[in-house]
Amino acid sequence: MKKPFIHPDFLLHSDIASELFHSYSKDQPIIDYHCHLPPDEIAMDINFRNLTHIWLAGDHYKWRAMRSCGVDENSITGDASDKDKFMAWANTVPKTLRNPLYHWTHMELRHPFGITDRLLNGDTAESVWNECNEMLQDPEFSTRKLLERSSVKVVATTDDPTDSLGHHASFRNERNTGFIMVPTFRPDAGMEIENVGEFCKWVKKLEKAADMDITTYSHFLEALEKRHSYFDSLGCRASDHGIDQPYSDPFTDQELFAIFDKVMAGGTPNESDIRKFKSAFLYRCGLMDHQKGWVFQLHIGALRNNNTRMKKKLGLNAGFDSMGDFTFAAQLSRLLDRLDTDNRLPKVVLYNNNARDNELFATMTGNFQDGTVPGKLQYGPAWWFLDQIDGIEKQVEALSNMGILSLFIGMTTDSRSFLSFPRHDYFRRIVCNMIGKDLERGLIPDDIENVSEIIKNISYWNAKSFFGFEV
Repeated sequence: MKKPFIHPDFLLHSDIASELFHSYSKDQPIIDYHCHLPPDEIAMDINFRNLTHIWLAGDHYKWRAMRSCGVDENSITGDASDKDKFMAWANTVPKTLRNPLYHWTHMELRHPFGITDRLLNGDTAESVWNECNEMLQDPEFSTRKLLERSSVKVVATTDDPTDSLGHHASFRNERNTGFIMVPTFRPDAGMEIENVGEFCKWVKKLEKAADMDITTYSHFLEALEKRHSYFDSLGCRASDHGIDQPYSDPFTDQELFAIFDKVMAGGTPNESDIRKFKSAFLYRCGLMDHQKGWVFQLHIGALRNNNTRMKKKLGLNAGFDSMGDFTFAAQLSRLLDRLDTDNRLPKVVLYNNNARDNELFATMTGNFQDGTVPGKLQYGPAWWFLDQIDGIEKQVEALSNMGILSLFIGMTTDSRSFLSFPRHDYFRRIVCNMIGKDLERGLIPDDIENVSEIIKNISYWNAKSFFGFEV
């Protein structure tokens, strides 16, 4: 009988790799310490109306592939029916061969839907659509049940400081949930003073959220700290910053007060103003994180919203982003050193978006380890365009060669979809295959007790300890 495409030993190319995965990694729970799942959908435990709703809405990875294959925008983000959008995706899937989307698509059909007897294409689309939609109406396929089905123990959503966090508060008050949901402090809008109008609107929202007037830069910082504390009260254990580069220019308080006043009065900041403000903002967030014992996450290097025409039509985060080629080793060093100088450097996770920077990031983490916390600075998992076999393997190789792989906090989905948790399975298979290959070649000793412990820690336990989640 022909083996299904996504079979139990998928990506596992030796008996020892299979043993490592099936015996020590596969059944470890999941801590998804960085994702973009909507907290309201978790709190309300919704069921999705159909496969397009859960699988295609908001997934700019799929949107990019569909555009590349000539699908009209109306069948991607436009007014086409949900079924027509799904059919457009199904017809695109065979063309994505060797793209990670092809793997993810069939892994997600396998789990949670149990579909392993066919590949998704135009011929099978109708049957897949009907079967999955029927399952999605079952209470066992609600948002919470999907998370529990994937053995998720922690969901860390990504939240603006001005968000009310009402859904987080209501969920936290519940009992007998199978996992915890915590917010993550994502204050990017608070440093984007180059967009004067949008920044001023955001400050007004911050005023309302913090319940205070903001007329000076000191008020601005006070309001941020109030929101930071509120996030902490709801279990937040990390901030996250999506930045093109790690700003760390010198600044003075006098300059920051003047820059804030200028922008709030509608004035246009110059390049120096922008860099100083962003530098001070990141530094202040690092200080707040240190004070709370949080993790300071820096996603660095994406070149976002490149297509002006489509940005005007669709808005932000519509799939028109790419890798950047910024030069930032000295900047990143200055930012971390500025926090470390007064011994106020929090735990840090660094994510790069361009593989040419792998060794840069892996070696940078070693500059500020201080023995207080194992793996205090983490070279984070392969992110965005690097989140595929080649990218994951290169990230693991760089970390292994330049740092300590055994302390690695492992995978996170960074996803907006409740079907993305097989990406943890994907990552674990790749790592087990890499270590299995080393065992076969005699590059590491045949010490299954030590190796299995490292596999389990990378899969789950390191992230639990690093973030301090109580699960």
